[in-house]
Amino acid sequence: MENYQIDKYVQDGQDPKVVEKIHGKILDMLTPGESINYIALQKKPAVTLLPDSITVSNKRIFLCEFTKLGLATNFEIFSWQDIKDIAFKEEIFGSKVTVIPFTGENLTVDYIPKTQARKLYQLIKAALDNLQNQKTESKENKIVIENKPVYTPPVAPEPVREEPKVEAPKPVEPDVQKEEARPFSSFSQSPASTAPSFPSNNPVQEDKPSDEEDEMTAKLKKLKSLYDKQLITQAEYETKKAEILSKL
Repeated sequence: MENYQIDKYVQDGQDPKVVEKIHGKILDMLTPGESINYIALQKKPAVTLLPDSITVSNKRIFLCEFTKLGLATNFEIFSWQDIKDIAFKEEIFGSKVTVIPFTGENLTVDYIPKTQARKLYQLIKAALDNLQNQKTESKENKIVIENKPVYTPPVAPEPVREEPKVEAPKPVEPDVQKEEARPFSSFSQSPASTAPSFPSNNPVQEDKPSDEEDEMTAKLKKLKSLYDKQLITQAEYETKKAEILSKL
């Protein structure tokens, strides 16, 4: 393996040979889209050929322990969803880094150099915070979707039916013109002509009014009767009266 592939993992004092070996093992376990972000190595006061290590990717965290003089390797692998928190404690010879999962026992790697322990803490904390924010946003979006009102198409209002207007009956006005159109000949019969005749004791006979005078008198009486009954107006009465009198 070329050195440039592990250069970014040895900038905080990591042993290049150990990093190279761990890097090769982790590469074989990466999933599509997963990449290694940081490798922290244990550094005990005594000489250790293959120390324990903590590797952080963008999806998971790998705790690696070499056993049987490097012939065997134990891995504890957690996705970010499985990790509750990360803690570290600085001591005289390095720091003690503890991974706290939601289930199971806490896993601790001691004698991690302080610079590397701080870098691990920053990376893991940032990953956990990012995951928590995603969960919160997902929950809020779910609440918004559930509370979104169901669209109901508008219903066209029914047309208002107008009731037919019933007009009040108009008062019947007397047909004055028809009354006026009647020939006055129907009223021309004189009362005197229908009255029974009695023999007069007066030898001298009085002159009888002419038929023309009886007819005009009857017309005037009839006209006055129409006016008294308010079947004609005063103007009509005066006009008709003048016409009758003009024939005298």
